[in-house]
Amino acid sequence: MKRLFLDNDNRVRNGWWIALFLVLMLASRFLYTPVSRALQAAGTPQAALELLRFGFLLGVTWICVRLRKEPLSSIGFVLGRRWAREFGVGAFLGLATAVLAVVMIWAAGGVRLQLDPARSVGLLVYGLYIFLFVALFEETLFRGFVFQRLVAGTNAWVAQLVLGLVFASSHWGNPDMQGATLVWASLELFLGAVLLGLAYLRTRSLAMPVGIHLGWNWAQGYLLGFDVSGFAHAGWFRPQLLDRPEWVTGGAFGPEASVFAVVVDLALIAILWKWKGSKP
Repeated sequence: MKRLFLDNDNRVRNGWWIALFLVLMLASRFLYTPVSRALQAAGTPQAALELLRFGFLLGVTWICVRLRKEPLSSIGFVLGRRWAREFGVGAFLGLATAVLAVVMIWAAGGVRLQLDPARSVGLLVYGLYIFLFVALFEETLFRGFVFQRLVAGTNAWVAQLVLGLVFASSHWGNPDMQGATLVWASLELFLGAVLLGLAYLRTRSLAMPVGIHLGWNWAQGYLLGFDVSGFAHAGWFRPQLLDRPEWVTGGAFGPEASVFAVVVDLALIAILWKWKGSKP
């Protein structure tokens, strides 16, 4: 019976840590939901709730790592010059690959771009705030404690497969997720999760995954004006989709449902695969 709970080093097995994390996440909803509703009723802007959501996730993660007698920074938040550098590199990669995917859609005759008369620097800054906390939340959830316990308990590629499928399926309830869009978007989201997981594995830090995630979403939405995972965003540009199949343009879901997003994901995965990494 002891072997069921403890490994050969007499440490609690990783599967039980994952189970504890999931139970605590579920339990935290009973506190998060009334707090969130109370703040909204008091007139708190919706954007401010992104910080609250991330804070609750960080709290659950902190409980788990403290029970393991590890610091919160151990999941990939060793902040400093190296973290900032990798975050910056990741943000550039995310932005560049998103722009590249859109350029390919444009070259294939799938979109026409024009400047939005209502564009503003303030909107770009607001978008950075929103997508920073989206990236922090999703990377801590999908490449944080659970992913790392899966890597330790099985191996990296089992963790990549499991969390990639979970990440893709978590978007199935998003707007315009049906038909061919469901297929292409799910494939791109799975590959995106593998890419982000590989960025973590090469650095053992969440800096680069958070940066890539931020740059990718921000460039698609608040810079280029496309929908991001089915959700509309006003951007610096106003894209007009042309008469091409949705697997070319991405349709109403956004460029993530385009074959070209899959192509750039594969290219960046290949680059990270060749890279030896910068583990501390």
